Amino acid sequence: MWRNRFAPKNSIWILARSPLCRWWEDSVNFEKLTFRSVTARSVLVPLRRPIVSKVGLFDQWPMILIELATEQGVVGRSYLEPYLKHAARYIMPAIHDLAEQRKGHAIRPIEDFQNGRRALNLIGHEGVSMIAVAGLDMAAWDAMAKAAGMPLAVLLGGSTGPVPAYNSNGLWLTEVAGLGDDARALVAEGGFKALKLRLGRDRLADDLAAIEAVRSAAGADIKLMVDFNQGLSLGDALHRCHALDRQGLYWFEEPIIYDNLAGYAQLTRELTTPVQLGENFYGPRALHQALSMSAGDYVMPDLMRIGGVTGWMRASAIAGAAGVEMSTHLYPEFSAHLMRVTETAHWLEWQDWADPILAAPFELKDGFLMIPNRPGAGVEWDEEAVRRYQYDG
Repeated sequence: MWRNRFAPKNSIWILARSPLCRWWEDSVNFEKLTFRSVTARSVLVPLRRPIVSKVGLFDQWPMILIELATEQGVVGRSYLEPYLKHAARYIMPAIHDLAEQRKGHAIRPIEDFQNGRRALNLIGHEGVSMIAVAGLDMAAWDAMAKAAGMPLAVLLGGSTGPVPAYNSNGLWLTEVAGLGDDARALVAEGGFKALKLRLGRDRLADDLAAIEAVRSAAGADIKLMVDFNQGLSLGDALHRCHALDRQGLYWFEEPIIYDNLAGYAQLTRELTTPVQLGENFYGPRALHQALSMSAGDYVMPDLMRIGGVTGWMRASAIAGAAGVEMSTHLYPEFSAHLMRVTETAHWLEWQDWADPILAAPFELKDGFLMIPNRPGAGVEWDEEAVRRYQYDG
């Protein structure tokens, strides 16, 4: 062991006995974390504003709540949002299969990410395989940060603090007449300076009216991110997006099916308004492929699909090297921590859809999501609410 030759001979012994070292041994014990078991539960959470979009109609939001228990008593938590309430039937068995292989092993999120993908290689790296890996990855990182006594952002080398957010809780494909009241309420929920508006109505005139209604209510300076939810064909997208290109919109999000990267590249070349995509990237290499094809101006990975914390960190390095700004999709709690360590961090998408089952939802202030200074990702369950919304279908 190295020792300063000018220090007293017993200085190493003194350091080992110091309160600082004892604190380090007691709190930074993630090296000792051992995988014990996983519990997964499904819930259906009511939505304050029902989703009305090209991807479907929802008044309840399905979630899978994951708890990773360790032999040391630390419990890591995460959740998944699989869109379809019956999806838990096939996602949860994959989670349990992966967990069974890890019992008794040290928790190593990066190695576990690799090994989990290899374990499911024969059925493919995308879809349920990646979703199961991502859910366990997030829970593992939460456990590591709790064991270290640090917020996740700090464990990853960053700091806690405010994260710029836009409100994505409303402005669906509903009657234009009601959008103004909706916009005012959304701004007031957290002093937001940016909102997401869904477009892609049958008539261009109705999309233009929706934009005008929101701006009239929320103010001319409001930033409007518009989302088509993959609802247009490439031909229709070329007509509609060109027609809206001078509206001063912040971005066009997913106008066409997510895997038509050649179509996205064409839209990106032809339009002045930035093109946003990425919530359907399954793994970091999918992001790399899109960027190599110049298929968008911005990217916004989804933690469930990109591969959890580990997948995000790898993807953010790719985006950072390319100089492409990176926003989040869903999962505002985990995503806020990751934005604090992302080189090209852009916007956090905020929804309150998980709030009904969280013991302590994150605070909003002046359009920023505030990361709490507590160990882990800050995700703990309100068990009474979980029992109320539990779904065994």
